Amino acid sequence: MLKVAALAKLDPALFIREVRQEVARVTWPSRKETLITTGLVLGLSALAAVFFLLVDWLIQLGMSFLFGGV
Repeated sequence: MLKVAALAKLDPALFIREVRQEVARVTWPSRKETLITTGLVLGLSALAAVFFLLVDWLIQLGMSFLFGGV
């Protein structure tokens, strides 16, 4: 039979201390890194949107040609 582990007691003060310790260990990105990453995400999202716009347009053109556009 499996032994049931005792549940940890809820201690909000201990939780807050542990969270503060973990946050202190985090390596936060610089403002420059954040701006560069944000710019890349926006740029690549725009590039993907244009790509799918063109692919959709080509498929539409192909279907119109194939089925005698209405």
